[in-house]
Amino acid sequence: MTPDQITEVLDALAGLFGDQGGAEYFGEEVTQAEHMLQAGALAERDGAPAPLVAAALLHDLGHFHGETTGHDLMAGTDNRHSHTGADWLAQWFGPAVTEPVRLHVAAKRYLCAVEPGYFALLSPASVHTLSVQGGPMTPAQAAEFAGHPYGADAVRLRRWDEAAKDPEAPTPGFDHFRPLLSSLLSDLH
Repeated sequence: MTPDQITEVLDALAGLFGDQGGAEYFGEEVTQAEHMLQAGALAERDGAPAPLVAAALLHDLGHFHGETTGHDLMAGTDNRHSHTGADWLAQWFGPAVTEPVRLHVAAKRYLCAVEPGYFALLSPASVHTLSVQGGPMTPAQAAEFAGHPYGADAVRLRRWDEAAKDPEAPTPGFDHFRPLLSSLLSDLH
């Protein structure tokens, strides 16, 4: 990608955070943008590789795309935002970014099936969406998920996802992540 194309992509992403991201986050105490920015900051704090930081930052962009909205999800229709977001991001990012995004809902279902006590960590909104998204995995589904090449990254992303709902947490702005995203766009294209 040329520098101008990279700037165009970053501006488009920043616009989503500034516009649709300012909306309430389906029963949580943070906006959608604050949630995603906090997830990216948590991944960065934990020393995650750049593609996984980007995945944490961008994991819920699928709520902004597709025919079924996040409000539909809360009303009982699975919007498959993980897949919609991953497919949309794939026009610019490789699988190290897109696959953890695609699998972050499955990771919630996986953790609820295999980790005692994980369900108790879910916010009330996450408990509700878990039921809409298929509930905890069966043992066979969990075994298949555990063997996925990006399964472990999706589990890390899921943990940041659940922790990124703190209205008191210091939250960097989107511009904080522009250099990281720019480097990924430069490296992949």
